[in-house]
Amino acid sequence: MAAWTDHAIWWHVYPLGFTGAEQRLADLPDGAGSRHRLNQLENWLDYAIELGCSGLLLGPVFAAETHGYDTLDHLRIDPRLGTADDLDQLVAAAHARGLRVALDGVFNHVARSFDAPPEWFRQAEDGTAAVFEGHQHLVALNHDEPAVRRYVVDVLTHWLGRGVDAWRLDAAYAVPAGFWHEVLGEVRQQYPDAWFFGELIHGDYAEYARTSSIDSITQYELWKAIWSSLKDGNFFELAYALERHDQLLDAFVPQTFVGNHDVTRIATQLTDERHLGHALAILFSVAGIPSVYAGDEQAFRGLKEDRAGGDDAIRPAFPDKPDQLSPAGQPTYRLHQHLIGVRRRNPWLVRARTAVEHLTNKSAALRSTSGDAELLLLLNVADEPHHFPAEAAGLNLAAHSTDAPPTDPLTVPPHGWTLLTR
Repeated sequence: MAAWTDHAIWWHVYPLGFTGAEQRLADLPDGAGSRHRLNQLENWLDYAIELGCSGLLLGPVFAAETHGYDTLDHLRIDPRLGTADDLDQLVAAAHARGLRVALDGVFNHVARSFDAPPEWFRQAEDGTAAVFEGHQHLVALNHDEPAVRRYVVDVLTHWLGRGVDAWRLDAAYAVPAGFWHEVLGEVRQQYPDAWFFGELIHGDYAEYARTSSIDSITQYELWKAIWSSLKDGNFFELAYALERHDQLLDAFVPQTFVGNHDVTRIATQLTDERHLGHALAILFSVAGIPSVYAGDEQAFRGLKEDRAGGDDAIRPAFPDKPDQLSPAGQPTYRLHQHLIGVRRRNPWLVRARTAVEHLTNKSAALRSTSGDAELLLLLNVADEPHHFPAEAAGLNLAAHSTDAPPTDPLTVPPHGWTLLTR
């Protein structure tokens, strides 16, 4: 894995929603040309840096019929967003500020109107083109076809050659691991410092990482355990997930998050808004390469629904510039800044092992270590204070949920948390 990823913290943007693009490519008026909306993202690069992020993770930017994952052409920027020159300009502006850039590519399926020979598509039992998870407008690519492999290699190297640093591989779980092993082996010969992470929702993460050679995998299991344990007052679920999370580190460093473009916003998912800080403290205290989904740092709310248009609430348009945001989100923004700051001062956390040293349904002490480095996170979601029987000698207060520093760092107030570092 490229050394620079040890320090990567991504700000994740879904460009079509962020820029207020049309719902469908067909909604562009005839002769309108490209909209050049990607330029709007340049106004937000300094905001991402001030947040503490070191990379810009872009959702789909390629020509597509609707939501971006129904790709028409991976070598063409969606006219609703702009042109290849606009993306070049955005990448250059990001790099000038020290930000890495990642693109999002779906190479398991494409739009039904994707222009390719029939042998490029997987066949269903009835002889028609197979579709992705029942979506009739998404046809599955045939990964046994050499021309498909050649196409994917060409797409990845094309944009890496234009300065992109990394790729998110959408729906990687539906693609044979051997396909990625061949494709990435060839791509890395030209771009050894490129980083690739795959979307896996379930399955054997470690085995898929090993056989595919993908650098990292989305850690959905930890994501679910974080919000679910806080919502249900059951830290035993979190403890179990962290044990499995540690085991994954033997194979790869997971890509971690508490929100993305496909799930209910964390501020909506948690029924008690006092527990948002707990979720963030966990995210930035355990191993992984974390990302912040744009808007979560402002406590945006949005419910993911299983219906047509069910993603709209979690993919809203943003104002042209950060100073046009509501001031109501500032406390959550500052909390992100503070916790990301702790993370960046302790970069060893990317591969840290986390032990659960104290555990009840509503309290947990998590100690993350690497060599002599150490961090202790104390979590309490009960209605009364909790005193933790933990060893804290040599540790200093790094962050806490209260307005004033606690008198006793090992006694955490109701629905509070405390973070200690060496």
